[in-house]
Amino acid sequence: MTISFERASGRETVVAALRENHAFGSRGPGPQGSQHSPDHAHRLAPSKIIATALIIDALALVASGWAAAASHVPGGVGLFAFLATAAVTAGMITVSGLRWSYTIPALTRATRQIAEAGVMLFAALSALIMVMFLLGFDLTQSRSWIAWWFAGAWAGLALSRIATATLLKHWSAQGRLVRRTVIAGGGQTAADMITRLEATAGDAIQIVGMFDDRGADRSPEVADHYPKIGTFDDLTSFCRTQAIDLIIVALPPSAEDRIMQLLGKFWVLPVDIRIAANTSKLKLRARAYNYIGDVPFLPAFDKPMSDWKNALKTIEDRLIAALALIALSPLFAVIALLVKLDSRGPVFFRQTRFGFNNEPIGVFKFRSMYADQSDIKAAKFVTKDDPRVTRIGRFIRKTSIDELPQLINVLRGELSLVGPRPHAMQAKAGGKIYDEVVEGYFARHKVKPGITGWAQINGWRGETDTVEKLESRIEHDLYYIENWSLAFDLYILFKTPLSLLDTKNAY
Repeated sequence: MTISFERASGRETVVAALRENHAFGSRGPGPQGSQHSPDHAHRLAPSKIIATALIIDALALVASGWAAAASHVPGGVGLFAFLATAAVTAGMITVSGLRWSYTIPALTRATRQIAEAGVMLFAALSALIMVMFLLGFDLTQSRSWIAWWFAGAWAGLALSRIATATLLKHWSAQGRLVRRTVIAGGGQTAADMITRLEATAGDAIQIVGMFDDRGADRSPEVADHYPKIGTFDDLTSFCRTQAIDLIIVALPPSAEDRIMQLLGKFWVLPVDIRIAANTSKLKLRARAYNYIGDVPFLPAFDKPMSDWKNALKTIEDRLIAALALIALSPLFAVIALLVKLDSRGPVFFRQTRFGFNNEPIGVFKFRSMYADQSDIKAAKFVTKDDPRVTRIGRFIRKTSIDELPQLINVLRGELSLVGPRPHAMQAKAGGKIYDEVVEGYFARHKVKPGITGWAQINGWRGETDTVEKLESRIEHDLYYIENWSLAFDLYILFKTPLSLLDTKNAY
C-alpha cells in the first residue's frame, strides 16, 4: 500500500517546507503555488485515461464497421452503413458507461472486459439485424458485413483492453494512479484507522498529510508515525495546491458539531469527502458505507463529476471546440482586422481569472478596449457607453463575439464549452471581492469554467455589480454543477445563440 509521507524531524520542519513551496495561502494559489511538487507531478488523471479508452473504442467500432461495409456491402459505405455504425458505436459506449466499464478498476480486468465487450457487441449487432429486417433489407447480403464487423470490432476492442490493462498495472506499480489523501483529525481515532488501512487497503490511497486544530493533550503530534502538518484552516489551501483526491474526516463520533463545521468548510473543494466510521457504535447496512480495504466510511460529498463524466465532457469540449475554430476561422479573420483598424494595440486581450480549483488561467478575448485603458484586473466593471470601449468593441461585447477566442482555452484544457463563467480575480459586487460577498462562492470552481453556462442563457450574463446579481449567478452555477449531463450541455449550447439576442446586461 502506498500510504507514504516524506517524514521530517518534526511538524515545524514539514510546515516550514510546505510554506516555502507556497502550499498555503489565504485566497487560493497564485502562480507559484499552482506548481506541482514532484510528489504528484507524475500522476495520471483517470479521466484522461478513460477519455483515451473511449476514443480508441469508438475508432475500433467505426473503422471495423466501415471496412467491413466497404468490402462486403454492394455500394460500399452508404448512408445506412454510416448511420448504423454511428448508432452501434454510441449504443455500445453508452451501455458500457452505465455498466461502469469505463472506470480504472474495471479497465484493469482485461479478461472480463473482453468477454463483456463481446456480449454487448453481439447484442448491439443483433439489434441492428432486427432493425434491418423490419425495414425490409435483404439480410443475405448483410450477413457477411455484420459477421466481419463483429470479428474486426471485437479483435480491436480486445487488443485495446489488453494494452490498457497492462499499462494501468504498470502505472499503478509506479504510484501514478494512487488517490492522494489527507486526514482531518488525529489522535487515537486516526491512528486506529491508519493501522487498518495499512493492513487492508493495498495500493488504494497515499496519505500525504494530517491536519488537526486540537492541542497535543487531545491530539498528539504524531498518529501512527504520521505527524500533523497543519491546522484545519491550512487544509483547504493544501488540497488546492497538492492535487488531493480524498479528505477523510477522522474525529470521534461524539464530535458531531465539529464534523459539521468541517464539512461546511471543505464542501467547496473538488474532492471526495468521507467520514471514518470504524469507531462508530452506530452500525448501518454494508451498502450504506464506502470501503477502503475493510475500513468503513460514510460518504459525505463526492466530486461533482465522476471520471466517466469528466471523460465525456473532455471529448465533447475538444471535439466541438476544434470544429468551431475551423468553421469560425473566417469570422476570426474579419474581427481581427476590424479590431486592428479600429485602434492601436494587439488583437487579443488576455486576462487572468479563476479556473478549476481556483487555479489562475489566462483567458483569451478579442480586445474591446483601448490598449492603454485595458483593465487587466477588472477592478472596474464596464458600463453602458464606457469611454474605455472602442467602437468595434461595443459591438463584439454586446454580441459576445469577443469571447470566441476562448475556444483556444478549451483546446488547451483550461476551459470547458459549458460551465460557470470564469470571473476576474479582483471582480467586485457591492464593493467587495466576490468570495467575500457570497458564502461558498468557490464551490463554483469545483468544475472547469465555461465559455457559456446555465446562468448566461437564463439572463445572467454581463455585468455583475450587485450582490443580488452575483447570488443569482452562483445559484444557477451550482444547479448546473449538481445536475450535469451531456444532454444538459448540448441544450445550453443550443440555447446560447438565442440568449445573445438579449443584450440588456452586456456592455
